[in-house]
Amino acid sequence: MSQTLAVVAVQADEAPARTKPSNYPEPFASLMDGRIKRPLGDLFALQSFGVNHVTLPPGAVSALHHRHTVQDEFVMVLTGEITLVHDGGETTLLPGMCAGFVHGGTAHHLVNSSGEVATYLEVGDRQAGDSVTYPRDDLVAVRSDAGWQFTHKDGRPY
Repeated sequence: MSQTLAVVAVQADEAPARTKPSNYPEPFASLMDGRIKRPLGDLFALQSFGVNHVTLPPGAVSALHHRHTVQDEFVMVLTGEITLVHDGGETTLLPGMCAGFVHGGTAHHLVNSSGEVATYLEVGDRQAGDSVTYPRDDLVAVRSDAGWQFTHKDGRPY
């Protein structure tokens, strides 16, 4: 079976940005203001894993502090300086540095605490049955065929 690709190659930092800046419900979605995600994996119709080119202006954050139950994640800094906030503290990431997060492991998020724009690649698998816990927030996310469903920790929907 042959497949026709609509896109063969792109300039990552010029790829179309996500039309919806965040999947989080409010009041969490607005915390992602400034973050720009370019879903590169979707451009190539990748099914097994996703790849995003992410731009973080000064003061912007990547996500809420979180950990996945099924998905492994990987990030690599392309430009700028990014602070990795994790269960053990903080680590400064510079261009060329990378970090990985095994499912069920260390909760984490990224912050641009510098005065310059920073960019990075994030890669995660797309296995079924994933859920996300947010240790610092009243939020739980469960992935279904319909996308991410968000509830309070007590099960009430947003």
